[in-house]
Amino acid sequence: MTLTELRYIVTLAKEQHFGRAAEQCFVSQPTLSIAVKKLEEELGVALFERSKNSVHLTDVGAQVVEQAQKVLQQADAIKDVAQNGKDQLLAPLRVGAIYTIGPYLFPHLVPQVRQLAPNMPLYIEENFTARLREKLRQGELDAIIIALPFEEPDVVTRPLYDEPFVMLLPKQHPWKDQRQIDAASLSSTELLLLGEGHCFRDQVLESCPTLTQAIQQQHRVTEGSSLETIRMMVATGLGASVLPISATDGHYQSDLVITKPFKQPQPTRTVAVAWRASFPRPQAIDVLINAVSLCNVTPH
Repeated sequence: MTLTELRYIVTLAKEQHFGRAAEQCFVSQPTLSIAVKKLEEELGVALFERSKNSVHLTDVGAQVVEQAQKVLQQADAIKDVAQNGKDQLLAPLRVGAIYTIGPYLFPHLVPQVRQLAPNMPLYIEENFTARLREKLRQGELDAIIIALPFEEPDVVTRPLYDEPFVMLLPKQHPWKDQRQIDAASLSSTELLLLGEGHCFRDQVLESCPTLTQAIQQQHRVTEGSSLETIRMMVATGLGASVLPISATDGHYQSDLVITKPFKQPQPTRTVAVAWRASFPRPQAIDVLINAVSLCNVTPH
């Protein structure tokens, strides 16, 4: 059993196709197929169920691939340890953020990281919390920026900042003259929310439990795919929405909408960074945390 064979089965499990997996591994299809068959013979079990057009893991194969991913992560960690002896801030740092944080944090974060660690490339991506969790666990990302609560075994989580929510209204909305909005009244107006799968949607629903009943009755709630889509829908007068305050400042401002704060207790979310406890470059995480602290992403 070799690390190369383990990489082959992990890639094949992901691609579910010998040809695509071979391309990802930069080998010929027969080479990959023979190596996988050799490993199955060595282990004495079938790892994959093969059909004419696809490949699927067997039950035991899924367990073996999960363990293989851990072994490969540890092997990569050995390389990182060696690299760390030189400089922890030379290798790229791979950072993910949820969709309702990334577009508003990353434009501030990238230049701050560059100032603090000019020789450390920064790879960034946006995704759903569930997908970021998976990529962090599999070692595809080094750190993720999410909203609490977030729990994962062997993962360290550190709060970064608290971010209040605000109300986004069309300029001629009936609430335009109110100084503050009562969160309990949200169910009484046409509201635009993110679709299911976005954790920010869940946070808004938690701040106003009566909205859940309104959604179940399919009444007064319209869904959008992103905060920017919702912003444009609000600007056209389709309804009001709740946004994190970072999504209402800077070049995203518009004369067609107005923002209003909520009455106390103000709905908020806690933004945090999470990374694997075994991640061997703590200095890189420190740079990330310090860079976020220098970003002005929650104006008041």
